[in-house]
Amino acid sequence: MNIQQLEYLIAVDRYKHFGKAAQACFITQPTLSAMIQKIEDELDVKIFDRTTHPIRTTDIGAQIIAQAHKVIDSVNELRNTADLLNNVLGGKINIGIIPTVSTYILPTEIFSFLEKNPKVEMVIKENTTENIIKGLKSGEIDAGIISTPYSEASEFYQEFLFNEELMIYSNEANLAIDTFVVPEEIDMNRVWLLEEGNCLRTQFENICQLKENSLKPKNLEFKASNIGTLVQMVDKIGGVSIIPELAQTQLSEGQHQKISRFRKPFPYREISIIYYKPTYKQKIIDELAAHIKNSLEQQLNYYQNPEDFVSVKPQ
Repeated sequence: MNIQQLEYLIAVDRYKHFGKAAQACFITQPTLSAMIQKIEDELDVKIFDRTTHPIRTTDIGAQIIAQAHKVIDSVNELRNTADLLNNVLGGKINIGIIPTVSTYILPTEIFSFLEKNPKVEMVIKENTTENIIKGLKSGEIDAGIISTPYSEASEFYQEFLFNEELMIYSNEANLAIDTFVVPEEIDMNRVWLLEEGNCLRTQFENICQLKENSLKPKNLEFKASNIGTLVQMVDKIGGVSIIPELAQTQLSEGQHQKISRFRKPFPYREISIIYYKPTYKQKIIDELAAHIKNSLEQQLNYYQNPEDFVSVKPQ
């Protein structure tokens, strides 16, 4: 029995499916099944009930899985201790990030962090806040980057990252007359929103009490999951949407002309990284948070005059 086999056990327990577990472990399903069978034979216990769908972890198997988690945690902590003694930041960490943040910090802040720390192995998955919370509770991810404060995240530790202004993106002529916009000036029937469950949608609704627009065809059900899609809808069809300040970095010069700011106090959203208090991964989280924070504070409007801004909650 080895550490890799214990990781296979945990994967099957997590996904309740040999095919999905094999895919997550980057091996074939027959190989995974053979490894699991080998462990069961070696321990002389039945860890998984294969007759059920989804696969069920037996009572004895649950105790084996719990012990496997402890062994892997201890091994990882040992590796991390060695890295720290050698003054090297290293280890593997799984992070969930909401799409309206990952699009803008992944190719910049996170890439530069990994370049500076080549021994850190990072797995990133875009997901909604709700699914990030579930992933943290199940152990599928180690940390999540979301918009805060979020009531369902109260049980987690939270490290503040940055405050980001929320702006208007529109090709409406009446909004282009003035650089600043009040919510009452927005045509509520011409607004493009992200799908339900996205915190940025909720924040826009909280600012303007918005509803879905009348521009889309009656026989179209439209559920956008990213800012880029909303920008394209505004560009090609018209209407109004909201974008986070960092989205400006991916817009063309012509698209920049379609951005307006709300009138003071400017609305902003708070972004934080949340996690259960870890042991061997704490150093990675601390260093990543500091890296993002230090980089973005030089770029974002909020840090020029914080008194001109007001927070918009994601719920």
